[in-house]
Amino acid sequence: MDVRRSFDILPYQLAKFPKADALAAKIDGQWTPTSTQQAQDQINLVSLGLVALGLQRGDKVALISLNRPEWLLADFGIAQIGGTSVPMYPSITVEDYKYIFTDAGVKAVFVSDEKLFHKVQEATAGLNIPAANVFTFDKVAGARHFSELLELGKKGQAADLEPLKAAVEPGDLMTLIYTSGTTGQPKGVMLSHDNLLSNCRNSKRFVPVNEHDKALSFLPLCHIFERMVTYLYMMSGVSIYYAESMETIAENLREVKPEIFTTVPRLLEKVYDRIVAKGHEQTGVKHKLFFWALDLGLKFDTQKNQGFVYNTELALANKLIFSKWREALGGNLRCIVSGGGALQPRLARVFWAAGIRVMEGYGLTETSPVIAVNGYEPRDNLIGTVGPLIENMKVRIAADGEILTKSSSVMLGYYNKPDLTAETIDADGWLHTGDIGELVDGRFLKITDRKKEMFKTSGGKYIAPQVIEGKLKEDPLIEQAMVVGADQKFPAALVVPSFADLRGWCKRHGVPEASDAEIIKNEKVVDLYEGLVKKYNQSFAQWEQVKRIVLLPEQWTVESGEMTPTMKVKRKVITEKNKALIEGLYKQSAV
Repeated sequence: MDVRRSFDILPYQLAKFPKADALAAKIDGQWTPTSTQQAQDQINLVSLGLVALGLQRGDKVALISLNRPEWLLADFGIAQIGGTSVPMYPSITVEDYKYIFTDAGVKAVFVSDEKLFHKVQEATAGLNIPAANVFTFDKVAGARHFSELLELGKKGQAADLEPLKAAVEPGDLMTLIYTSGTTGQPKGVMLSHDNLLSNCRNSKRFVPVNEHDKALSFLPLCHIFERMVTYLYMMSGVSIYYAESMETIAENLREVKPEIFTTVPRLLEKVYDRIVAKGHEQTGVKHKLFFWALDLGLKFDTQKNQGFVYNTELALANKLIFSKWREALGGNLRCIVSGGGALQPRLARVFWAAGIRVMEGYGLTETSPVIAVNGYEPRDNLIGTVGPLIENMKVRIAADGEILTKSSSVMLGYYNKPDLTAETIDADGWLHTGDIGELVDGRFLKITDRKKEMFKTSGGKYIAPQVIEGKLKEDPLIEQAMVVGADQKFPAALVVPSFADLRGWCKRHGVPEASDAEIIKNEKVVDLYEGLVKKYNQSFAQWEQVKRIVLLPEQWTVESGEMTPTMKVKRKVITEKNKALIEGLYKQSAV
């Protein structure tokens, strides 16, 4: 059976490897499975329910929810009638919802819980979205529950869906994903069924999963990365278990014991930092063994056999130390796929050494999303790069270093924005990614910076801020960093400490307890951070080195408007909010 449209995935799974636990969620403290057949039956009811509401081919339906089985049931149900899903982050503002509802012309909304339902009520006020077309996954007073839509669907016949499904072509618009970006209003990326499914097919050989495996899902399904990987899982017969929340991931890993999960680099950094913190708590021989193993791990190289002595020591380290890491992650973990940002090479090295293969990839919402990914096999994995190109993917590096790409995964365009589409996809069909990169050994793609984020100092030297920020954030004491200095004599940085780690350091070094705002003014703390920056500066040329820093008392968040939902810094917002502090960095005596 051929998978030509997204909703062909469930019938394909049903024919090839029907699952008792195709999808699973924790309800009232118990993991509750949904079989492939149950999922398909409910998807049909969603489709019939939407038809009963009067929705037609081409209509837009919003999806606002954390990950859960209902998200996918709604997604495929919308697609079967030729509708277009418009997934959104639960964390964005009411104003953003209102803008997207209006721009997309949304006709109905699926929303998960009471808090989000009230946000949607506020956002839909005055818009042409009937209250009867808003359904909640949780039971919420005054709202129509998801089960009501399924009951509506039971009045129809599954056979009635066949002509609607048959009318959907692979090249039809399947989903409209609004990327928040770091500036300006959200842009609606138009992706077809074939965009996503071709990306699944062309990425498949790099991802070692089969019908005997389980995946834990916690990255937002509204993000194209988790959505595409979910489709790939289902086409491979992998059972998908949804984490209860970001806070319960560690517990859920131990319960589900998955073979695979996807993540963003920051989460891996936090896992690593917690492991190292526990190592510091050890004493005597245990302390020495832990850091001996860690040191071995940090030297690991996928591309080099380091000889009998190293391999023997690493095998011992795996038995004594790294086996406990694997156990903490469920014990069955085969690999982790990392995306959404640059992964620190040391993390890839140490996890590979510990028998957990980290596969860093790269792509854009506009490319559905994968362009390149480091594979499971060492020959396909070069640490420090984002891997070889996936199958049927073309990439060329422009004269200015920008990565251009062409494939069947490239979007149809930006919704209602033909001018912006023409700026992004040139006349020859090459999509301009906005990222600067190079091909290593003619095969592995390496990202060096965002084209739009590079800036010049007053001396005419180019600075790539992301590279410097990534190096600074390698330190457990640094939570966030943003390099500034456009048209100035030198780069400087805003630094947000990791206050939990900093408080531990303060305790060990006799710095008295105080509020976050007071701690960062302490002379010992200021000296500590200036020393850390000086240490990391050694990795950079003289003109790239951060000469001054200012410590900030509060973390940047999505809610404060300083981060995008994909956890990228909104440079303009942060710069504006800290304008006086930044000006102060350059008013001091010359460096």
